[in-house]
Amino acid sequence: MAAYKTIVVGTDGSDSSFRAVDRAAAIAADTGATLVIASAYHPSRPEDVARLQDQLGADVAYQVVGSSPAEEAVRTAAERARSAGAQTIDTTVVDGEPVPTLVRLVREHAADLLVVGNRGLNTLAGRILGSVPAEAARKAGVDVLVVHTT
Repeated sequence: MAAYKTIVVGTDGSDSSFRAVDRAAAIAADTGATLVIASAYHPSRPEDVARLQDQLGADVAYQVVGSSPAEEAVRTAAERARSAGAQTIDTTVVDGEPVPTLVRLVREHAADLLVVGNRGLNTLAGRILGSVPAEAARKAGVDVLVVHTT
């Protein structure tokens, strides 16, 4: 079997998602694959930012309008991936829902592996509404590694 060439992994900045990043990075390091680290999010609405700036005051306003948590999540994930030995790392922050974003990135990067954590897979809400790992496995069209992260 040929080694994986491009691996996509998602992170939301949680410890659970970083464990999936760690596993994806280890595979990328072992195979020489490109690792694409993604975070899907919805940006704050301007009226929410203005309200928070009013509430927090001008001295901390930069925290409200600075980098998004998604940007910080991919930055931290990339550092972890480099520490695990991954050589080629691309990061992306996308306004959108997790599964459609991951599936689109798999296609755009011609990835042959998608790595996701198992968070939500065995929850009641996950069983009723669907979970990111289950939906990603159904829609990705490539190998999906569901990492036990919880």
